[in-house]
Amino acid sequence: MSIPLLEVQDLHKFFFTTRGVVKAVQGVSFTLSAQETLGLVGESGSGKSTVAYTVMGMYSPTGGKILFRGQDISVSHERRPLSLKKELQIVFQDPGSSLNPRRSIGDILALPLSIHGKNNPGTMKERIEELLQMVELPPEYVSKYPRSLGGGEKQMVAIARALAVEPSLVVLDEPTSALDVSVQAKIINMLVEIQKKRGLGYLFITHDLSLMRNIAHRVAIMYLGRIMELAPSRVFFEKPLHPYTRMLISSIPVVSEQEEKLKPQKIIPRGEIPSPVNLPSGCVFHPRCIEREELCSQKEPEMIEAEPGHWVKCHLIRT
Repeated sequence: MSIPLLEVQDLHKFFFTTRGVVKAVQGVSFTLSAQETLGLVGESGSGKSTVAYTVMGMYSPTGGKILFRGQDISVSHERRPLSLKKELQIVFQDPGSSLNPRRSIGDILALPLSIHGKNNPGTMKERIEELLQMVELPPEYVSKYPRSLGGGEKQMVAIARALAVEPSLVVLDEPTSALDVSVQAKIINMLVEIQKKRGLGYLFITHDLSLMRNIAHRVAIMYLGRIMELAPSRVFFEKPLHPYTRMLISSIPVVSEQEEKLKPQKIIPRGEIPSPVNLPSGCVFHPRCIEREELCSQKEPEMIEAEPGHWVKCHLIRT
């Protein structure tokens, strides 16, 4: 059995505040293979971005392990060797704030090449033009500045910067959420093509579940710091098991009657999402679940494999 590109084992991340302990991530486990896209989906506050930032070393884990090609990398970004930093890159949601407005696009793309020792004067110009071509931007953009670019063009530059040092894993943190639909589609198609050509692994963080249908190989749903369901993409949308997953899928807008027939019956949850400082007992979703049983408020369910490759964290699913 081959070693996964990325393996997250029982990951915990807590933040200690004056209001109490924010348990942002609790017991999250998953694997990601080379050339695979894993969609990590959840509402605001679910902990999905915290998982991404902990994988990148921007946060140190409170507990659990992060393995990259079998090597334990459960340390902060500063303590990771440069060779490892090269392998893991991230694209943020807002390229406007992640691109230095005082640097030209050429300088922005040259910086990671210089940091990682790929700054041969004879090949630097060609490499930067190659990166622009990869993200479908013309070579004259090398002299432009971020302020003169549109939102989609800025995100393409951010993607090119992440790819500059030829990583193996790219974390995509809501990379299209601030863009209009037509630009979203262009960037998604571009990411798929780049993945095919370069064999990249993508950890795709999003709140847009419908986006995952066409790009993700597997999908994981998070709620209050936990993965509630994880399955291959097709199975996930055709046979969702967790009440929370069915609730989210039933809310996805569709454009045809055929698509509407495939959706679960519309589910309206109770109440609001609880605070991560004061989590409910038992299953964290039980206060909002219309199918809950008495056990749901008393004991947290275990993650079980309901079918091969299809994992769910729910007392209502019994194998």
